[in-house]
This record gives sequence, structure tokens and C-alpha cells, in this order.
Amino acid sequence: MSDFLLPSLGADMDTGMITDWYPEPGSHVSRGEVIGVVETAKGAIDLEIWVDGTIGDLLVKKGVSLPVGTVLATVTEAGEAASAADGTGADFPSPDAAHPAGAVEPPTIVLGPPPLARPAESRRHVTPAARKLARDLGVDSDHLVGTGPDGSVSMTDVERAHTEAGPPASAGEGPPMDIRSAIAAAMSRSKREIPHYYLAETIPMDAALDWLASANGGRPISDRLLAAVLQLKAVAVALRDFPELNGFYRDGVFTAVPAAHIGVAISLRQGGLIAPAIHDVADKSLEQLMHDLTDLVRRARSGSVRSSEFADPTITVTNLGEQGVETVFGVIHPPQVALVGFGRVVERPWVVDATVGVARVVTASLSADHRVSDGGRGARFLRAVSERLQRPEDLDIPPRRSST
Repeated sequence: MSDFLLPSLGADMDTGMITDWYPEPGSHVSRGEVIGVVETAKGAIDLEIWVDGTIGDLLVKKGVSLPVGTVLATVTEAGEAASAADGTGADFPSPDAAHPAGAVEPPTIVLGPPPLARPAESRRHVTPAARKLARDLGVDSDHLVGTGPDGSVSMTDVERAHTEAGPPASAGEGPPMDIRSAIAAAMSRSKREIPHYYLAETIPMDAALDWLASANGGRPISDRLLAAVLQLKAVAVALRDFPELNGFYRDGVFTAVPAAHIGVAISLRQGGLIAPAIHDVADKSLEQLMHDLTDLVRRARSGSVRSSEFADPTITVTNLGEQGVETVFGVIHPPQVALVGFGRVVERPWVVDATVGVARVVTASLSADHRVSDGGRGARFLRAVSERLQRPEDLDIPPRRSST
């Protein structure tokens, strides 16, 4: 039997509050299944289970702020259940032995009463952020008509219901203070603890953009690839040769991660930003990456991001080109050790074969941790990203996996 702990969903998370819990004791759960919702300063996040097994005791109440690492529930994993069933597991005392006469059994604190049964036709999924917003605005989300995927209730549906019920919220409000405070705390820690160094490289994009125009020629608008996916894939592939930029620095030790789980900086509708991960970027086709990026942005802005997407980004990429910025130097998200930024594609005079012409270029920047890497390696990394963007057709070939 193992303990299911409240995970850390980023360096800026010290506590979280369980607002929803779906399985009951005795329920079977599968790895990756959403079993609840945890509310953090970043918003409400779907909480995933990491193993296959059966839920045992629920050990915390809903609505209580808990520190990271708190045991939320016990889980009997699939193998443990099987060994107990065939008699190969450990011997357990009988209930009478465990609780002799006269002993007082300690109370069990559970997450709350089981949910009231409702008719099937009245049940609908409400995204975590929409449920929180509805609670803040006094809107009954359970009786809203959802316009999201599969009829789910989104933040837009809640906002519409609130507007129809009363005067709209005043315009020009900034992001909620809890989000801004969390960002400030994480970035302050980053600048205080991490010795940053910064580099920038101007990358010609004509080859990449011409290839994109050709690849998108027969696609409907909704399925077209963006330059952002080429940039994500180029960063992920280049990281294979620069493992010191891809991983975590904790307690004075750096741990490189073989896979590139890239955190994508996403601005939120209510203000602030988050950087959940797209997993295994180097191993995906551009079409799959485009689908994953679109899905992640949509879910992030509707408040339906999963805990695994916050827990393990190995590097962050931020792209402010759509905001008109030519160069961005970001702050590293601890415990990561690097951040790559891309600005706006612009036209610049460019020399090719001793001839001056006009080229479309983008500035790529690197913010990196001097405890783990240095400027020489960082410069070669940016050059590697540039070289891969000059051969965009190679980025769309899923890499061969070693047979060993």
C-alpha cells in the first residue's frame, strides 16, 4: 500500500486546497486518471493518480489548505491486491486483534460526504477554473448549459451567466492578486538563487516559413501549422546534445532528464501566466505538436490543466512574437535551469554569399543557470537551434528510436 501525496506543481506552490474528490474508498483508479481538483495560486488544477490500484482511506477534508507533501489518500496498487488475493502477501492481523476490546478506534477524517446522486441527464462536466469562478461570482455552475467540449461548462459560460444575472464586472481589472503574488514569489526566488546568464541569436526564418507555407497549402485553416511548433521541435531536438540545459537543480545537485518536456508560457484570460508542459516534444511529429499546443492553450485558458503538466516541465519556452516584441529575456522557472525566448519575425538586411538582401529573421534568447552551464555551451545550443530551423523538413520526421 502506498501513500498518494499532494504533489508540488511548481516552485511557487507551497500549499494547495482539495476542492473536489471523485473516487470513493474501494474505487479502482488507473494511472493518469483525474481523481480530484486542487486549488492553488495558479488556479484550479486537475489532480492525476500516478499508479493503477484501489483507493483506500481518504485522509483529508475538502476546503482545507494543505502543505505540499501531505498524504491525501492510501492506494493499494494492482500488484499488491493480487498478492493479497492469492495468499502470497504479508499476513495482516484480524480486525479483533487490531482493535482489542475496549480500545478506542481513532476517527477517520474523510474528504467529505459522498456526492448526492443526481439524475444522469443533469450531470455535466464543469472545468475546475469555471467551478472556482462560479463560486466566487455566486453562480450555480451545476445548472448551466455548457458550450465547451462534450457540453462541459467553461469560464465563458459562467461569465455569460453572471453578466445576464447582473451588471458586468468592471473593465481594466488586473490579474487576481493570488496569481500575481505566486508569480512574484517564484520569480523573486529565481533571481535570488539562480545566477542567470543571457544570450541571444538572430535566426534567419526564410527556409522555415517557406516550408510552412508549402506544408499548409492543402490544409484547412484550423489544421495549419504555426512557426511556434517548428521552434518547439527545434529546441527539443537541440537539447539532446546539451543535456545540461534540460533538467532540474535541487539541493545543490543537477539532474538531467533525457526527454524534453517543454513548458509553454501561456497568458491567462484573467491575467497572469502559467507554463504547463507538452511532454516528449522531440519524439512527436509537427502535426501532433500542433494538436497538443492548441489543446494545451485551450485547456489552460478554460482552467482544465492537469497536474502532470505542471509537475515536470524540464525547460520553458516563451514566445512573445504575437505581442510585437522582438526580443524577450525570461526568468528561469526553478527548479529548471534554462528558458528559451522567441520574439517577432521581422525583415532585416541580410548578407548571403556576399550579396545583401532582405531576410525574415527572429531573435532567439537563452536564459540559463551558470551553476550548470556556461556561455560557451549556451551559444552552441542557440546555434544548434538555428541550424535545425534551417532544415525544417527534418524536424517533421519522427526520430528513430534505438533498438538497444
